[in-house]
Amino acid sequence: MNMQRRSLLKSGVILSVGALSAGAARALATPSPRLPTPINPATPIPVPPAPGRTPSLASRRPAPGDRKFTSSAVEAQIRQTVARIADPELAWMFANCYPSTLDTTVRMGTLEGKPDAFVITGDIPCLWLRDSSAQVWPYLPLAKRDPELQTLFCGLIARQARCLLIDPYANAFMQDPHARTSLPWAFHDQTEMKPGVAERKWELDSLCWTLRLATGYWQATQDKRPFDALWASGARAVLRTMREQQRLHDNGPYTFRRADDGNATETLMLSGYGAASRKVGLIHSMFRPSDDACTFPFLIPSNLFAVSALKGLAQVAAEARGDVALARDAATLALELDKALLLYGQMQAADGHPVWAYEVDGFGNGFFMDDANIPGLSSLAYLGCVPRNDPLFRRTEALCWSSRNPYFFKGAAAAGIGGPHAGLGMIWPMSLIIRALSSDSPTEIRAILRTLKATHAGSGFIHESFQQDDPRHFSRAWFAWANGLFGELILDVARRYPAVLSQALF
Repeated sequence: MNMQRRSLLKSGVILSVGALSAGAARALATPSPRLPTPINPATPIPVPPAPGRTPSLASRRPAPGDRKFTSSAVEAQIRQTVARIADPELAWMFANCYPSTLDTTVRMGTLEGKPDAFVITGDIPCLWLRDSSAQVWPYLPLAKRDPELQTLFCGLIARQARCLLIDPYANAFMQDPHARTSLPWAFHDQTEMKPGVAERKWELDSLCWTLRLATGYWQATQDKRPFDALWASGARAVLRTMREQQRLHDNGPYTFRRADDGNATETLMLSGYGAASRKVGLIHSMFRPSDDACTFPFLIPSNLFAVSALKGLAQVAAEARGDVALARDAATLALELDKALLLYGQMQAADGHPVWAYEVDGFGNGFFMDDANIPGLSSLAYLGCVPRNDPLFRRTEALCWSSRNPYFFKGAAAAGIGGPHAGLGMIWPMSLIIRALSSDSPTEIRAILRTLKATHAGSGFIHESFQQDDPRHFSRAWFAWANGLFGELILDVARRYPAVLSQALF
């Protein structure tokens, strides 16, 4: 799908509303006849205040009776954390953002007597394996003492396993496993679209996120309930797919073309297999976590993520299930990838020092950039793929936050990383949050919090992206992952550097 069509759908509109009348705002919010009607948050999108004016600090959460899921532990965490934040606007943002996934995106049910949780991204009513895993991640520290959250995690882990068994090559799924996709841009994709699949872009990180969620839940709770035969079957589908996409013997079963789009980031060359590669043991990923097509088939951040995720799978298989064979298979693949990454995953910076490459082809070709979506090079320490004090990572991160990265943008409002997905000059707040979560400098973290406070456009929520010179121009008013990540940042700062929150930002 072209950039404009995608941005319009995922935002409802791309908002640039500083001078819009109420009637004009309503007109812009009317969906195109080609697009499904956007799901709107329970509260209306506010018109940002004029520059220099403070927004109303009334809660932007849905009324209690309209919230999709409620956790007493999350509500207690909000009260405790807000009491520690001296800056009223920052406290208000945290109270809006941290529970956003629970308030607006969770669809709970039961299947065969067990919990079932379908978690939509926000303004698109489908479950992305990546987004759903990331959206609930900030609640993991509370899960051990909250049966309500345990029900949610058990239900989502089971739902993801069923999705993997429908099609491990898909990135997004319908709530009804028998339904055809409702996403108009995917109607005519030239790939094997099965019932229950919303979009079928092969993204290695999608599988890694499901493993990370399972590992995180096990480590937080030691609860064996989700790790049943269904989960094990899904985990084996992950391993099988990763092995297929090493493409050591053939190209594997996956192809994808979106021939009617006209946007190079939405389709694959060479009959839908993607660019040529040398078979070196790395896993091919045809699309990035942004859902944009890869230029070279070996996406290094996703392969590094796979090593970490597979080690987690080995731990859960051994400890929660006593499944020695599954644990061995996961650990073996992780070791193979680790060795291949050392041989093929790095490149030299201009000063001659090695840094991680973004994508390579195994022939010696590759390039350096970073994308705000996770995993990227900047988020490797956050994901646990590398130690946060690793010199190779820190050199790579510094290069990502420089003019060497074509998607590092600096304007009047902020400096940060974006990507091709939202266009040039559009900074993703997610990149700022990851920078702060990876930082050990209270001064830097405080500066990033000031930027986040100054660029939410009066909405009280974190957006997908905003224009580098004018944050009132932004995409996706309802993007639950970014909201949850902001909540995670505030909790991290409260734990590591409470003094940063004990005084007003400005």
